[in-house]
Amino acid sequence: MSKPEVEFQDGPAPSELVIKDLVVGEGAEAQPGASVEVHYLGVEFESGEEFDSSWNRGESITFPLRGLIKGWQDGIPGMRVGGRRQLTIPPEQAYGPAGSGHRLSGKTLVFVIDLLATR
Repeated sequence: MSKPEVEFQDGPAPSELVIKDLVVGEGAEAQPGASVEVHYLGVEFESGEEFDSSWNRGESITFPLRGLIKGWQDGIPGMRVGGRRQLTIPPEQAYGPAGSGHRLSGKTLVFVIDLLATR
């Protein structure tokens, strides 16, 4: 798959995690607490501005889910290898309320994640 385009979402930011499968994978299913290899793109909900992308670095990244923001911990399990999923994550499940010290604090984030492997 190639780098995704994130469609701008109209309306107010959701107050709950929104999970949307763009492509349903055929491979192994990611379990809570698993290590996952992903390609991902992150944009701010309000502006649509990209803030992070493994695609721009030219390589996927592998990490354990338990070390990630809650929106990823809750949003990736159940996804299958080969799939592409969009997560819209409110601040409470991302980097906390405005003023929490992270540059993305207080922001609703949208990630498009391609699951390449799970262990």
